[in-house]
Amino acid sequence: QVQLVESGGGLVQPGGSLRLSCVASESIFTFYAMSWYRQAPGKQRDLVAAITSSGITNYADSVKGRFTISKDNAKNTVYLQMNSLRPEDTAVYYCNALTMGNYRPYWGQGTQVTVSS
Repeated sequence: QVQLVESGGGLVQPGGSLRLSCVASESIFTFYAMSWYRQAPGKQRDLVAAITSSGITNYADSVKGRFTISKDNAKNTVYLQMNSLRPEDTAVYYCNALTMGNYRPYWGQGTQVTVSS
């Protein structure tokens, strides 16, 4: 059973930055892709950013130019660097991994990000 553990969330003022981390219990080479999703109260869970095993990245339009997804294969970790944060970025952020072949999804427990003055 794959385990994903997120960290790095918190309270930040508008315009500030945070870096989220997601540590996997096994080598991230085994995953087709890893992603960050977010879910605000009363809303659906939406894709924020994704990175494939080959390093191809994809971003939601709302975060392009502000957020950067990256990974450290040696540490089995995926990061989400979030800059120029806005109140509308407030949400629980979830790490997701898709396995090779059958694209089975695994989820972390989520980390809260609150952007407020």
